[in-house]
Amino acid sequence: MPRFDDADLGVDPTAPTHREHPGSSTLPIPNDAGNTVEIPATRSSISDAAQFMHNLSLAPSTRERRGSRNSFGTSLPIPRSPRISRLSSAVTGGASVSRDILASQVQDMSKEKVAAAKNMAFAFDIDGVLAHGNEPIEEAKEALKMLNGDNELGIKIPYILLTNGGGKTEEARCQQLSEILEVPISTDQFIQSHTPMQALSEYYDTVLVCGGEGQKIREVAENYGFKNVVHPKDILAWDPTVSPWRFFSDEDRAEAKPRDFSKIKFDAILVFADSRDYATDMQLIIDLLLAEDGKMLTRAKDPVSSRIPVYFSQGDLVFPTDHKGPPRLTQGAFRIGIEAQYKALTGVDLERVVYGKPERATYTYADEVLRSWMEQIHNENRLPQNVYMVGDNPASDICGGNMYGWNTCLVRTGVFQGAVTDNDTNNPANFGVFNNVLEAVKAAVRKELGQEFKFKWNPKVNPVTHGDGASAVE
Repeated sequence: MPRFDDADLGVDPTAPTHREHPGSSTLPIPNDAGNTVEIPATRSSISDAAQFMHNLSLAPSTRERRGSRNSFGTSLPIPRSPRISRLSSAVTGGASVSRDILASQVQDMSKEKVAAAKNMAFAFDIDGVLAHGNEPIEEAKEALKMLNGDNELGIKIPYILLTNGGGKTEEARCQQLSEILEVPISTDQFIQSHTPMQALSEYYDTVLVCGGEGQKIREVAENYGFKNVVHPKDILAWDPTVSPWRFFSDEDRAEAKPRDFSKIKFDAILVFADSRDYATDMQLIIDLLLAEDGKMLTRAKDPVSSRIPVYFSQGDLVFPTDHKGPPRLTQGAFRIGIEAQYKALTGVDLERVVYGKPERATYTYADEVLRSWMEQIHNENRLPQNVYMVGDNPASDICGGNMYGWNTCLVRTGVFQGAVTDNDTNNPANFGVFNNVLEAVKAAVRKELGQEFKFKWNPKVNPVTHGDGASAVE
């Protein structure tokens, strides 16, 4: 794996102290007398930590063709059978019958535009593109309404939501997004980071599942078909001493399902979402990685050969929130911490598997979902030729889309904060940089359907005159 030398980071071990060279970095340490002792910076913290970092912990880059955060070449399982949505009938209401008939007449007279509309699709990231936490990005609501049929053809332009977020069931998250964005979002067009991981339920029976608020992640795993789901709080309820710096509330205890975990063999570790208790989750993950064949309270003589597999639902280092400052650390930082701890304890790299963007398995699964969604809204089981990925994170949204051959649009409402005239250096968006998702959608639609395409449905449109009186292009 690549190592960082001090010279690579502009650090000179022979550099003079602050008194000799005022431009050098120093660290003030208070002493008993209230004075300070100045310590010259002769090494970089990155240089010291490099020996514990996996070589693929670094952000993937289109430019350097580092397209995967996985530590070895592997074929990851993904679900193949179409999922039955529990929300489809509940959230797909909308246009009246008369409007549907009118739109059908308009579409019959605009067959070339209709064909183009059916031959394009969008994949949207959520956080930083459509919303900030529970707060919608206003331009996103307008963009989705237009794609849902508020356009001159009254036609739905296919789109899916492809996010590295997670922690809730797909049904709960879609219901939440439908309310926030004021448009119907179906589970049949929705993929969160751990959605493709449901295929792992065919391979593992007893799993430790980490992340998310409270113990909601247990319901997610059980819905995916995992037979014996263990939450970290279950183990805390069995033996609180397993985590010296634990967080364990009365609510946690009430929801926990303790048992004698010394007699249970774990088959795999699944990190589905961001940890809310780093101390406990990290401790238990390390315990199981070092255990003899996945059994608590044991230590393997050879932790590599007897190690159970560990899966992470995504690899983003940072993500946008409603915080007014820089993006916040997310699951990728947690994963790097696990890697560093494992290597510090064993001396070897941790082999692990990462799903989510920009990993290929997630995009292959996105094809399955997009094809199924096309069949639902257009009765055509095929992939559109022109797919546009709209995202705010160059290292996941744009890198993955570029690698998979999609058109990529980078927006400035999330992780990326560069100027519209700029583009990311390592993962440049191949279709362009935009202020927000609405600008990106309009640019893509105009490219495929023509510069004069109108982004509002005209209720007074007259099919006989081929749309005379339609509202002006916005």
